[in-house]
Amino acid sequence: MNAPFYEPPAGTRPSASLLLLRNAADGLEVLMLRRAERDGDQRSGAAVFPGGQLDARDHAAHALCLGPTDAEASALLGVAAGGLDYYIAAVRETFEEAGLLLATGTPDLAALHPWRDRLQSGEASFVDFCQATGVQPELRGLVYAAHWLTPLGAPKRFDTRFFAVRAPAGQQAEVDHGEAVALMWLRPAQALDKALGLKLLPVTRELLKELAGYHDVDAALAAMAERAARGGVPLVEPRRALTARGPGVVLPHELPYAEIGRLDPSGHGEAHATLLAGRVVALSPRVLRITAPNPGPMTGPGTNTYLVGGGEGGGWTAIDPGPDSEPHLQALLAALAERGGRLERILVTHTHRDHSPGAAALAAATGAPVWGRVADHPAWQDESFRPDHVPQHAERIFCGNGATLRVWHTPGHASNHLCYLLEEERLLFTGDHVMQGSTVVINPPDGDMVAYLASLHELLAEPLDWLAPGHGYLVAEPHAVLRALIAHRLKREAKVALRLQQAGPGTLAELVGTVYDDAPVALHGVAQRSLLAHLLKLRSEGRAVEDAQQRWAAVAR
Repeated sequence: MNAPFYEPPAGTRPSASLLLLRNAADGLEVLMLRRAERDGDQRSGAAVFPGGQLDARDHAAHALCLGPTDAEASALLGVAAGGLDYYIAAVRETFEEAGLLLATGTPDLAALHPWRDRLQSGEASFVDFCQATGVQPELRGLVYAAHWLTPLGAPKRFDTRFFAVRAPAGQQAEVDHGEAVALMWLRPAQALDKALGLKLLPVTRELLKELAGYHDVDAALAAMAERAARGGVPLVEPRRALTARGPGVVLPHELPYAEIGRLDPSGHGEAHATLLAGRVVALSPRVLRITAPNPGPMTGPGTNTYLVGGGEGGGWTAIDPGPDSEPHLQALLAALAERGGRLERILVTHTHRDHSPGAAALAAATGAPVWGRVADHPAWQDESFRPDHVPQHAERIFCGNGATLRVWHTPGHASNHLCYLLEEERLLFTGDHVMQGSTVVINPPDGDMVAYLASLHELLAEPLDWLAPGHGYLVAEPHAVLRALIAHRLKREAKVALRLQQAGPGTLAELVGTVYDDAPVALHGVAQRSLLAHLLKLRSEGRAVEDAQQRWAAVAR
């Protein structure tokens, strides 16, 4: 079945923009213009690429253009019809704003100059211009580069297609002093340099980052054309949020993106895109999150404690009380006091020292019993942990506000690791079994790669909508995340096996540099722990062996 055609959301303004590229002595350059300062215009004073809204009359110029047909352009852009209008709008707007014209032959730009004002004011259409001057628009060099949609909730929303093209030879850009007040040919890295002081919109910044990775025009256009041909131009829709610098946007590749969409589906821009210690975040009517003040390389922004339940006089269940921290304890107690209801139990996912030590103080302050398991091996564990109850796999816990938690035993990161599934929301509290934006360390002997992969596979059979990790924000598309984690671990395992086969025996210290050559050297000490877990798995499968000097080698088959 064919995918449905894309339709711009109601109220958005279809637009097109053009990245004009040229080669210079020190690398690729792109044409940018600085927009005029205007009250109420979110793009006021910004450095942007030439472009603007589609004109309904652009459609009449289809037959005059050299390049793709409307059907071909529409197929590439994923629309039912009118795809060629975006190409024409990009060319027309570039002529209006920058005086550069993509056309056959050698246009007399000086003679054509008066048409720029007529086009910009709407007095004349692009087809009027072409017919009166004999200009034939040249669209064959345009490459579809990007598709961005202004965030939901913004005063004005633009649905913009970006194209890239080699700048026409022999033409001199000339500012219109209307929409634009200055033109600049800049290297992408130069435009991104804060020292230059350009005001850049998120889309401009991201496209400049991409362009900075190409050494010349040919490389840029070839890469973008290949991506477009295989259908790899995604719709990018930022989301409004409160960032560390105030109101801003979050992009799809950024960690808070999915959570912002859940907390603020209407785009009011009131959800926080930062994790602040002590802040109470209502993830749903049943779930609160409070982050502990223990940020670090292994804990990210800090350990998340979740409070589940509540409701009218309902009880609460805490998941992962975090480190032994008086400020965090007081933040938890304040959150409980503000919302009413008693703490009925304290659940621990595992006993690493950033997750369980706070249980004792929280239990003492509330009288709530502690649930969890003791690890099989004491190294790197919270040895003071003493549970009042040892939950069993598939055990169900009935909390306040109609919340039901189901216990999942997920060994791997730790032998005693437990996840808790909020059945009503298909939300899995993952502790460290699944991290956000990174993989967890599997640290033998308590960490076990065989068990870890098996636990991931078992979760794939469960309907899940969200993951609530021990560090970071809510994670969407759980099954895609789980499959990606499994694939990543197996890819690393294949790398380990190949290294043993090609380079012969080696110690952990000798192997880690090539197996984890994509990780910073400063992390190689930690990486050795997961490397050992991979080697132990290979040994259990008869694919690797360790000698008396702790050197690992492949087993001949």
